[in-house]
Amino acid sequence: MMKKFILVVCGSIVGTILALLFFMFLAIMSIGIMGACMGGSKKTVNVSKHSILKLDLGTEITERSGSEPIDMMSVLRNEGLPSSMGLNTLVSAIENAAENDKVDGIYIECNGVSAAPATLQVVRRALKEFKKSGKWIAAYGYEGINQADYYLASVADSIFLNPVGAVDLHGLASITPYMKKLFDKVGVEMQVVRVGTFKSAVEPYMLDDMSEANRLQQEHYLGVIWKEMLDSIAVDRKLQYAALNSLCDSVVVTFKATELMKQKLVDKLVYSTEMDNILRARTEVDKDDDLNYVYPEDLVSDLEEMSIGDHIAVVYAVGEIDGGSSIGPAEEGIDSEKLSETIHDLIKDDNVKGMVLRVNSPGGSAFGSEQIWKAVMDFKAAGKPIAVSMGDYAASGGYYISCAADRIFAERTTITGSIGIFGVIPSYENLIENKLGVHMATVKTNENGDAGAMGKKLTPAQRAALQNMINEGYELFTKRCADGRHVTQDSIKKIAEGRVWDGLTAKQIGLVDEFGGIREAVAWVAKKANLGDDYETQNYPALEDPFMSLLDKYMVQSYESRLQGEMGMLYDWHKQLQAILGRDRILCLMPEERIRM
Repeated sequence: MMKKFILVVCGSIVGTILALLFFMFLAIMSIGIMGACMGGSKKTVNVSKHSILKLDLGTEITERSGSEPIDMMSVLRNEGLPSSMGLNTLVSAIENAAENDKVDGIYIECNGVSAAPATLQVVRRALKEFKKSGKWIAAYGYEGINQADYYLASVADSIFLNPVGAVDLHGLASITPYMKKLFDKVGVEMQVVRVGTFKSAVEPYMLDDMSEANRLQQEHYLGVIWKEMLDSIAVDRKLQYAALNSLCDSVVVTFKATELMKQKLVDKLVYSTEMDNILRARTEVDKDDDLNYVYPEDLVSDLEEMSIGDHIAVVYAVGEIDGGSSIGPAEEGIDSEKLSETIHDLIKDDNVKGMVLRVNSPGGSAFGSEQIWKAVMDFKAAGKPIAVSMGDYAASGGYYISCAADRIFAERTTITGSIGIFGVIPSYENLIENKLGVHMATVKTNENGDAGAMGKKLTPAQRAALQNMINEGYELFTKRCADGRHVTQDSIKKIAEGRVWDGLTAKQIGLVDEFGGIREAVAWVAKKANLGDDYETQNYPALEDPFMSLLDKYMVQSYESRLQGEMGMLYDWHKQLQAILGRDRILCLMPEERIRM
């Protein structure tokens, strides 16, 4: 007995020691990562003469540097830090490179950039502005140049390609999984109430295939965005739009490199060592010397440093509003309560003279959207100017929180509109009763005492009441838009119905005021606030401490990584189902489809 007791005690001690060692290891790794992350943003780089700003496109472009979460599992597997770059860092670096006499030009290395069309358009505009400085831009594809890469590379003076490399131009597409048959098989009914013929976010739960209305709106905005992108490429490459568009139907990725030159898609075929020599010649660097590369983070300093004087607040609203999924990293999302508190704090801050609300959101909770809208209205009531800068998406609830602004800026390729509302309540009665064979006996004091309990099916009276609630929500949504845009509610309803619009069309129909990004919006607010040409900006909310963020997300990422490995292609569907269960029941949310570049 005593022997068994001693073994148990010893086992407990050993287990405790091992656990402590493991967590010490995690802490050491975390501190190292934190130092790398913080050190990277604070370091001062001495830029030498004849430097080249190198833009490695083998990255994801996020809204804001430092906002992307660190995947601890990748670090532990020795895969390094995540490859991503904030749009703010990238644009600032390009602007600074144009003004820095020690930077001769920009070298774009095409390695498969990940970004939506509107984000790419912001970077492309910055590159176009850079060329006005008289400096050169060169682009190179070592293995291949994908469509997103090529959209940026087409600005370059010359596009170089490996002699056995490829270029991929194929057009745009959006793919939406329809899951009604799956729900039917497992005995789940998605009870949907909505307002808006084009409010297609609920279609995958209630239809087997795409509706004509949804197909119409997608064909429209995809066509406009593709024409905008291809027009820009054609102009800068001095090609005919029609011929280039026709070429995109020819499986360009299979073309030999010599054919790509013949079609004027690239200018010269060179190996990487030859490319290095071309860059040496452009920067007067000896053949045996290393090229003087600088990187985006080297040309910006302390983007998140707090301002102490008068400034314009740039407030980021990125991801789904109070929901279970988001645009961008899955951990991103808009907490309506916290965002509203941030805006109210800015109202009380006398140093804040105006605000730019940067919206990159597909919408989400109708209730949360209303709370943010109220905070924006309170900011305006305080006499401070506010502009909205729309990113890749500012649709449904994303438009709800934007419509009250004094001025709305968007890219031509921004996805916006989707002014509509819906509710989704899953019913598991068939699954529980008929598939699993479990009978749910109920005792209740009132007719609606068990409404929604254990996934019960709505009664006709309950569905009618919910539909009335949705109708009232739609009336409020369209009134908010009408008041914000200073038009009649009927005119808003004509372009609402849940329809998704591209930024170019949105400006034509009055949902957007100007084309431009954060910088254009900031300049407008500065003028309205009478700040002159010398003004500062400060980003809000403050970024979470990297160390605490790492600890918070480690366990979740470990679980998600394992689950993704086990489920494979079914993982995305699992995430959608989880998002449905985690969201509010009443939503202002755009469809789940994403543009495939």
